[in-house]
Amino acid sequence: MSLRLYNTMSAQVEEFRTLRDKQVFMYACGPTVYDYGHIGNFRTFVAVDMLQRFLRQSGYDVHYVMNITDVDDKIIRNAARDGVSVQQYTAKYEKAFLEDSAMIGIEPPKLVRATDHINDMAEFVGKLLAKDIAYCSDDGSYYFRIAKFPAYGKLSKKDFGGMLDGARVDVDEYDKDSARDFALWKAPKPGEAFWQTSIGPGRPGWHLECSVMSMKELGESFDLHAGGEDLVFPHHENEIAQSESLTGKTFSQFWFHVRFLLVEGEKMSKSLGNFYTLRDLVLKGYKPSSIRYLLTSVPYRNQLNFTFDGLKQAAVSVDRLRNFRQRLKDKNFPSGSDPAIRTLAHETITHMREALEDDLNTAQAQAAIFEMVRLANSALDAGKVKQNDVAPLLEGLSKFDEIFAVLEDDDRPKMKAVFDWAVGEGREKEISSELREGIRSAELSDSDIEQKIAAMEGARKARNFKLSDSLRAELVAAGIMIENTKEGARWRRK
Repeated sequence: MSLRLYNTMSAQVEEFRTLRDKQVFMYACGPTVYDYGHIGNFRTFVAVDMLQRFLRQSGYDVHYVMNITDVDDKIIRNAARDGVSVQQYTAKYEKAFLEDSAMIGIEPPKLVRATDHINDMAEFVGKLLAKDIAYCSDDGSYYFRIAKFPAYGKLSKKDFGGMLDGARVDVDEYDKDSARDFALWKAPKPGEAFWQTSIGPGRPGWHLECSVMSMKELGESFDLHAGGEDLVFPHHENEIAQSESLTGKTFSQFWFHVRFLLVEGEKMSKSLGNFYTLRDLVLKGYKPSSIRYLLTSVPYRNQLNFTFDGLKQAAVSVDRLRNFRQRLKDKNFPSGSDPAIRTLAHETITHMREALEDDLNTAQAQAAIFEMVRLANSALDAGKVKQNDVAPLLEGLSKFDEIFAVLEDDDRPKMKAVFDWAVGEGREKEISSELREGIRSAELSDSDIEQKIAAMEGARKARNFKLSDSLRAELVAAGIMIENTKEGARWRRK
């Protein structure tokens, strides 16, 4: 394998090398669990999921860790507003994140929670304090001395010359270019949740959390750190500063950042009415597989324009792949093999691998599998596919799905779970007619559908067209699409 990835630190595509042979130690910034995750969040999580899937497919032993930020400014504020503990507030949204991740096919990493490592974080601050890299303010908060880390800005490529003014910033996120000392540990304000530790009462700053948890799980220096492009500054810049100041070692060898997405050509925002969680889209009737497919259709470093037309096309693409696979499984083939078909399958696997090795070019990998489907379908129509050609074609689909994870026809139970959640939350008005139709489809078993189609075809052969049309209409009303082919009627659920 010769994977090449863009490294934000070097600002160029490099050959991906690991510190330990055939092992990858990688960390991704996970969700801050104060609300439901939106599609921009999940574009990042899906891209990182695909990377770790490809590494595993390539023979690496992947140690993949993701954090759950379950304490920060927003969480403290919202929990106080709702009159509940931090743990009570975050439990709901952490559960939702895990459910949504499973719904969209993300393989679970090892999850670490900030609130499980409070004492580790206090000890980290104590070590920085002993080296005079951190200092304590009058209110009992601790700050990192930016001036002690001359390389500050090396990840974001920002020039902070002349800006090291020693002023402090104590919010977790800030927009302006600033080289101000940032908060490592925050003393509690009246009414705020806090922890009692070796450095006094308070709670950790957001940037500190990831440094402590990643190094505890993966070592002082590891292979790859991932996140959305919005985290480059200040979050990842601050992680590097505090970690490398303490250890004197390179914190992460590679930095993998995923580009923002647009929605219908505009930046996603609640004020524009184009802010969507995964659950919002499912309530509109869109399948989780379609959402995942669209999120993977543009390479991670390119901006994705997320549109509803694109979602509809993604559904068509997924159905085409699923129908092709079913055609291979259902059809009786003559014995033997066609060398051209077997070559097509093997070359497709090679082309997909080459595309993914080229900085995870998912668009080219998708193009390769659809070219195989197009040519193989033509060969099927011409009767050129033999028994021994089926396995190589299925292998090509399998290799594709090990990364893209859209071929398993498991959308219906996932959509039913969102339907039930919406009912439980009193959000029935948001359930679209498309989702209701899909739920009705799910109530019919495959066996029920096959029996109705057999009865429909039998009625047509008996020239009882009224009954045949009635059975077809019943199936269509339940969200079953029926296609007449040379091999007979084929069906699929919407």
